Amino acid sequence: QVQLAESGGGSVQAGGSLRLSCAASGYTYSSRCMGWFRQAPGKEREGVAAIYSGGGTTYYSDSVKGRFTISQDNAKNMVYLQMNSLKPEDTAMYYCAGSGVSWCYRFPGDSEFLYWGQGTQVTVSS
Repeated sequence: QVQLAESGGGSVQAGGSLRLSCAASGYTYSSRCMGWFRQAPGKEREGVAAIYSGGGTTYYSDSVKGRFTISQDNAKNMVYLQMNSLKPEDTAMYYCAGSGVSWCYRFPGDSEFLYWGQGTQVTVSS
């Protein structure tokens, strides 16, 4: 049973930084895609960043490219999202997601992701 748990959310002023962490347990294979999604009130869920755990290839949405960095520590089964130059429009609930055997080929779509964390709130004030 795969379980994901996020941490690291909080409140920050515009221009600040936050680092989100996702602890993954239960995976028995490395050929998977790990992603970060976000959802703001009244908006659809949006794919933010993803990483292929088997090789480290990363993917970003245009809205965060150059500001956010996704990384992983496979030895610790951790995925991170470093968020810099935060903007008020980054305010949302952020979710960690994990796929089955896959390689992020549908990102920023979410159809290949089977497992989801409970989410962590990020609030950016102007």
